[in-house]
Amino acid sequence: MLVLAAALASIIGVVLGMLGGGGGILTLPMLVYALDVEPKTAIATSLLVVGATSLVGMTAHARAGMVRFEIGLVFGAAGMVGAYAGGRVASLVPANVLLVLFGVVMVTTATMMLRGRKADDATPRPLRVPLVLLLGVGVGVLSGLVGAGGGFLIVPALVLVGGLPMRQAVGTSLLVIGLQSLAGFAGHAAHVTLDLRLVGTVTLASVVGSLVGVRMGSKVPADTLRKAFAWLVIAMGLFLFAKQLPAVVAAGLSLVVLVVVAFAGRKPAAPETR
Repeated sequence: MLVLAAALASIIGVVLGMLGGGGGILTLPMLVYALDVEPKTAIATSLLVVGATSLVGMTAHARAGMVRFEIGLVFGAAGMVGAYAGGRVASLVPANVLLVLFGVVMVTTATMMLRGRKADDATPRPLRVPLVLLLGVGVGVLSGLVGAGGGFLIVPALVLVGGLPMRQAVGTSLLVIGLQSLAGFAGHAAHVTLDLRLVGTVTLASVVGSLVGVRMGSKVPADTLRKAFAWLVIAMGLFLFAKQLPAVVAAGLSLVVLVVVAFAGRKPAAPETR
């Protein structure tokens, strides 16, 4: 099992290092469905692995000047508060309800990313502290509840609200993810028991993969990164629907999502010239 865990975790690390998110939404299903880890334990494990991996990946982005620390630390501080609170109350909410809501948020956010402007066209804006704090707390609560780092929300927020170019959003999101994931883990630590061998194996493999992902991401066009991130999130959202809902409901909801996404991804028609 440890060999399978290491192989899957290395792939997750590549995704996290390359896209600045997606680690939690991949790690949690891997632990639950591929490695048969109990869901509450999987959530805590996911938060610890993603937190450590994100902070290591962030250092590589920082060396390239792609981390906006003033935004990341404010967002991250608010996210830590929300993530700790989410981790403390997670045991009170049915897991299937959380996961379905999680999937809805995922596909909604991904659709916004597909509709948004190209990341390279983003215009930096002054730091709006109240808005950043509000977003940080909200993302942190969700992160702590379901064991995801929140990159699928942080990256779009930094691009669409903060005006950061995609590459800076990726690097900055890793700082935020690291801070709030570890705070979320602290909220879970009191009521779970971890398999330390599994945690160590998955964390090490994920960290190595993240360093590879950072190098790969620097060679991929920013707009391609944005679209790849959005489609990854959509795919994982549909996967959650299939696992948590009756087959007919999941199929119908997935069809609606794909139709909406298809329209969202369409380019506006060019104006006619006379």
